[in-house]
Amino acid sequence: MPHLTYSQQAPSRFNCNTIDEQTVAQSELYNHLEAQAQAVAPTTDPLTDRDRRIIATIIDHAPESIRTIWIEAGITVWVQLVDSGRLPFERNWFASRVQEVKATLPETPRERNERLSAELEQACIKFGLTHGQIDWLSFSTTLYLNRQPVGFIGYNRANQWYSRRNQLGGSRTAKSVDAAIASLGVRQPVAA
Repeated sequence: MPHLTYSQQAPSRFNCNTIDEQTVAQSELYNHLEAQAQAVAPTTDPLTDRDRRIIATIIDHAPESIRTIWIEAGITVWVQLVDSGRLPFERNWFASRVQEVKATLPETPRERNERLSAELEQACIKFGLTHGQIDWLSFSTTLYLNRQPVGFIGYNRANQWYSRRNQLGGSRTAKSVDAAIASLGVRQPVAA
């Protein structure tokens, strides 16, 4: 039969269990404080994906490495990086570079859809129309006048608006959303 002997250990000033419990409690406290701070004043990211791409092109970094940007004393533009690094730039030089990069940076599919959606909304207001759910992959939808379908409208890969009266009909292309809607025979309402 095996024999076990127990020896008593002298109590130490710092017990490992106490330190682990204290670390866990401190971590929970920090998480709670952070959650409370977010509930009181949630932080919103002032930079869009496009902003990050523009800045990344200027400073030759990856877009995801950019945390934020601010202007100090109206003179210096600071770019804060995720790894805690900061890069200073002269405001006028940075502004001119932003304009240059914006002119050459291609539009993302999401930005394209947002732009087209805004154009479509404005045109629907002008013509007194509503539209159905937008198919975001092909950017197309059904137009309605007083809940009656008028036709279909969309934007093709050749960067043209198109419209057609029915789903199987031939499409007519147009230079603007207004022209595409007008080709369906819809006219703007006349103000009384």
